[in-house]
Amino acid sequence: MAVTLEQAQRVGCVCLKALLRFAFMVANNLVAIPSYVLYLIMLQPLRVLDSQSFWYIEGVLFKWLLAMVASWGWWAGYTVVEWGDDVNAVSEDEAMVLVNHQATGDVCTLMMCLQDKGTVVRQMMWLMDHIFKYTNFGIVSLIHGDFFIRQGRAHRDQQLVLLKEHLERYYRSRNRKWIVLFPEGGFLRKRRETSQAFAKKNNLPFLKHVTLPRLGATQVILETLVAPQENGTPAGGDAVIRESKSKGLQWVIDATIAYPKGEPLDIQTWILGYRQPTVTHVHYRIFPVKDVPAEPEALTHWLYQRFIEKEDLLTHFYETGAFPPPQGQTKAISREMTLSNLWLVGIQSFAFLSGGMWYCIFQYFYHCLF
Repeated sequence: MAVTLEQAQRVGCVCLKALLRFAFMVANNLVAIPSYVLYLIMLQPLRVLDSQSFWYIEGVLFKWLLAMVASWGWWAGYTVVEWGDDVNAVSEDEAMVLVNHQATGDVCTLMMCLQDKGTVVRQMMWLMDHIFKYTNFGIVSLIHGDFFIRQGRAHRDQQLVLLKEHLERYYRSRNRKWIVLFPEGGFLRKRRETSQAFAKKNNLPFLKHVTLPRLGATQVILETLVAPQENGTPAGGDAVIRESKSKGLQWVIDATIAYPKGEPLDIQTWILGYRQPTVTHVHYRIFPVKDVPAEPEALTHWLYQRFIEKEDLLTHFYETGAFPPPQGQTKAISREMTLSNLWLVGIQSFAFLSGGMWYCIFQYFYHCLF
């Protein structure tokens, strides 16, 4: 089939836009990540004198870095609509966030939709595959205190021991509040067949849109971070009443990410912006941690139920384009998540000005020494 002039122009525009966006992303990383590292090196005396203030500043810089990643998608027209419980109600409490995993764009989506959730982003800890340690963002996650987990049965027991030690050493000392993990242990397309075979063998439900979660990391987090007594109690609707300020993990947030037509965004699309503007949908449910069983078999059943519910939510979404209303209600309420372009421009400007400042400083010392 012959290509028309109009089609060729359209393809040319998409390629040019993708090239320019890629160049901007590279420049963004070259100024922002070294600046983050250098600022924290300069602030090491503060870390000794007042570690709480040091980690507060680090958290602010970390949030700004994630906002830069969010801006790449936001300016390409990739937005988020939120459903279900209002997680702002528990943004100042400790919570574990369980997320389904379809593609690399899931992480970018969370980086975007959590930006307007108070102090969550600067006080959160991520559990991610160890391969991310070797990406451009790896050094940032290492400094921030995220945990890189190695997948595979051969490493599983050792990784859970290391996770427990990591949580005990860094979670409270750095004033972390939310911890985000993907219990499926991999992308949907990679794990679906194995999960379905396991489900068939063990007489479990057949899942198409999610896979059966793994227990290990969830159990370690609950055992390590939950205080002996928890008394958070969600009220009706989206409201949440906090009966005490007891320390420890208080909530489990079940987050379900859905993409139109089941076509997830990946990091390449997020960066290059060659896909048409897309609305990603995120559904939240909040559970008091006191209602989550501690015994392994009961916890496994509870976790499986959450992902069976995710399957039902996603099935309804793909059939209707919306998530179902909460039980007892007739209409589901959605909320469009927004970011301030002025704020994003301000953060980007700060990054590039910081990069220029550090370049001038290095140039000055280079000329002084040589």
